[in-house]
Amino acid sequence: MPPVLGDPTRSSVPIVPTSRSRLRQTLDTLPVESRAYASATGFDGAPGAHLIVPNAKGAAAAVLFGLAEPGATPLDPMAFGKLASLLPRGRYRIADGAEAPEHAELAYLLSAYKFSRYRKSKPTDAVLESPRGARRERIETIAEAVAFGRDLINTPANDMGPEALERAATALAKRYGARVKAARGEQLAKGGFPLVHAVGKGAAEAPRLVDINWGPRKGGPKITLVGKGVCFDTGGLDIKPGASMLLMKKDMGGAASALAAASMIMRAGMPVRLRVILPIVENSVSAQSFRPGDVYPSRAGLTVEIGNTDAEGRLILADALALADEDEPDLLVDFATLTGAARVALGPDLPAYFTGDEKLAGEIAAAGAAAADPVWRLPLWAPYGALLDSKTADLNNVSSGPFAGAIVAAMFLKRFVRKTGAWAHFDVYNWNGSAKAGRPEGGDIQAARLVFELVGRRVAEIAG
Repeated sequence: MPPVLGDPTRSSVPIVPTSRSRLRQTLDTLPVESRAYASATGFDGAPGAHLIVPNAKGAAAAVLFGLAEPGATPLDPMAFGKLASLLPRGRYRIADGAEAPEHAELAYLLSAYKFSRYRKSKPTDAVLESPRGARRERIETIAEAVAFGRDLINTPANDMGPEALERAATALAKRYGARVKAARGEQLAKGGFPLVHAVGKGAAEAPRLVDINWGPRKGGPKITLVGKGVCFDTGGLDIKPGASMLLMKKDMGGAASALAAASMIMRAGMPVRLRVILPIVENSVSAQSFRPGDVYPSRAGLTVEIGNTDAEGRLILADALALADEDEPDLLVDFATLTGAARVALGPDLPAYFTGDEKLAGEIAAAGAAAADPVWRLPLWAPYGALLDSKTADLNNVSSGPFAGAIVAAMFLKRFVRKTGAWAHFDVYNWNGSAKAGRPEGGDIQAARLVFELVGRRVAEIAG
């Protein structure tokens, strides 16, 4: 079960945000015994520091929590999440008057997540309270969806192969009354998804493409989400070194982000026509595996030469994006753990995004800031498209050099989006190597909260 907020009680302990410069003012609001205790401990309100101060009877009166100075450094909206692992058993609430309590409550729930499929974990004893209402419903909607996506990523490939990922997607769709279609195995080759079939045909479990539709058949903006679902990536015949395979269970993180965003949109009941397209494969080594030098057709009619079998994600996305583009949605977003180059450029915490739509680029930046789900734009640099030229096909799936890998991959995808103007590609990492506030160690969901915020803003703009 994902963490949830508790109903308000009279005995909950307030969590009071402060800082070095505001500490004296904060202490003046507390009973004299609490002020004396804080002074005796030397608590100075440093960022990330916390102190439980007692009242005259020795019970907890408040939790002081230090934040960065306003305006001095960027405030981490997830900072409050640190308390989920620090506070003792009890019931707490964000103090009245605190800025952006919704970020604090969400950060707490995101930090309280634990993956317990294979090993029992002790639930968080400290319950954070919040009044029932629209804010709490939104926070729990997001936290539930992120926990669902994290569970998918954290589950190893022996239990989260193509069949299991399809079942998880179908179960989510049915929960909200969505319509689901799936093509598998040879159906893909015959049904217009030759690249998905080529990548996944060497695995024990058949490749597949899952197509989910939710909402009214007519009316409302058309929102389409595409997610890369490579359940494990050996690299194929261009096999990865062993160390590079250690985290490859997370190569379906794009599908997990797409499903998490869809879960938020469906649970919130947004008045949109939502479509989720998931190409799902395992990139394995066998006698049936696709090979370097092979040439395959694509759904868009372009032929693709395989320069490297370890650049398989863009291949399955190409067919999926071509399908999505046929419908000309009002907004098309794809999520993919696509390139190491994006990580080299921006690190693991800041996903790259690409779009040729300047209005959409501004919307994404604003939504990411509002949702505390940061991303950074990289260019769709047209001259780099020539790096994908092939002598035997319409294009190669890789360039011949080591530079601009994330941009080259995005330029490859762009060739398969011809009709849709508002398209954005998110090159996500979806993994935390170590625990941070709001981001426990292990699988994570990036850019989904941003897209939920973005779609909500678009819906509000239409309604207003």
